[in-house]
Amino acid sequence: MTGTLDLELTERSACDLATEIRSGHLSARELTSACLQRVERLNPTLNALVTVDAEGALDRAACADERQARGETLGPLHGLPVAHKDSFLTKGMRTTWGSRVFADHVPDQDSLIVARQAEAGSILLGKTNLPEFGAGSQTFNEVFGATRNPFAPELTCGGSSGGSAVALATGMVALADGTDMGGSLRNPASFCNLVGLRPSMGRVPNWPNTNSFGQLTVAGPLGRCVADVALLLSVIAGPDRRDPLSVDAPASVFRGRLEADFKGARIAYSPDLGGLPVAREVRTVIDQGALRMADLGCSVEQAEPDFAGAAQAFQVLRALTYATGYAHLLKDRRHLLKEDLVWNIELAQRFSVQDVIAAEAVRARLFRDTQALLERYDFLVAPVSQVLPFPVERPFVERIGERPMGNYIEWMNSCSLITLTGHPAISLPCGFSDDGLPVGIQVIGRYRDELTLLKFAQAFETLNAPQIARSRVRRW
Repeated sequence: MTGTLDLELTERSACDLATEIRSGHLSARELTSACLQRVERLNPTLNALVTVDAEGALDRAACADERQARGETLGPLHGLPVAHKDSFLTKGMRTTWGSRVFADHVPDQDSLIVARQAEAGSILLGKTNLPEFGAGSQTFNEVFGATRNPFAPELTCGGSSGGSAVALATGMVALADGTDMGGSLRNPASFCNLVGLRPSMGRVPNWPNTNSFGQLTVAGPLGRCVADVALLLSVIAGPDRRDPLSVDAPASVFRGRLEADFKGARIAYSPDLGGLPVAREVRTVIDQGALRMADLGCSVEQAEPDFAGAAQAFQVLRALTYATGYAHLLKDRRHLLKEDLVWNIELAQRFSVQDVIAAEAVRARLFRDTQALLERYDFLVAPVSQVLPFPVERPFVERIGERPMGNYIEWMNSCSLITLTGHPAISLPCGFSDDGLPVGIQVIGRYRDELTLLKFAQAFETLNAPQIARSRVRRW
């Protein structure tokens, strides 16, 4: 398969591709070959995949076709090519976390999220790029370099699950995964015109994990459409005893129908989450997206929880998370770590016990305030990112409008403040700037109610389809 046919095939939804394979109209080998051709053509420029196992992927695809020919039971991801974020362990395949410390590390086990996708029949192509240890919403590191935006390669794709987003947006894979602490699934989804879901804590169990009781970072799915995100969530969610926070609920519910009527639903719209600076072009697109929700029969009003103190609380809790995970590297490997990562680890030492107590109090209050808000409203809507994609050479945004940013992550408070609420949030394609750059809209749902959130997301996706038609225009 070559040319236009290849392009159309690799841009189709994972759900459609899975149906075609099961029906016998498409083989796993054909789809995997088409994806690998996209990798060969585009990856040298965009740098989404940092490890590619083409021979192994074709072998796995051939085995998948043979299983289907024998009439064996097929998993929900049967024959679908995937790539895993390079922070997830892959047995026998290099896993680096984007760090020189682990540049040659080859693990002897799979992360649970990897194992579950393999058991569901996926075809592993390789690993996707990320900033060092996922630190930052701009994907670059000293091992592999920067990953570029598929709509404008001179710009960033966001992060930290940036490689996953670019591989998915360009048809190198059918599905991709990632993690999210302060926006690492939602931000690259916004910058690459994709759907990215940050689930509630424990919805997707995380193992192995050195910080099992941490409550900031979650794993989750990326997809080209809402149904694809639901499909992947149906595989990677579900309880596991090794994760003490995992939710004891079946994941198969996410493979059900997503169609629903939201006439009469109430939407709380927060255009700046309590006064955050938001670029004019972003605000324009998000305002229009929020207004279009009225066409679903929803009422839209400006409302938000109390975000007072949330930015500082996130900084404190994030620093503790990084110190827990990586402080041991400072003794002998400090010279191998990027400056911002060292700063974030050492920041924990500057906070007092009172700072931690205050941060936890803010988080608890914000959770309660968001719960109370979502008893009056069905969803909270806000920007994903406060800015458009920016030059790939810039490590982070230093200023939004007239307001300077104090550190390398402050420009993503539009996501990190939502992280502190503890509620599930999804990034959806909303529209484009005047220069044709994607802008995502963030929808926050009720605690642990990802299913209703996905149903609303699909309703908005269907309504909003004309606004994102330019997603088919490739600029590389």
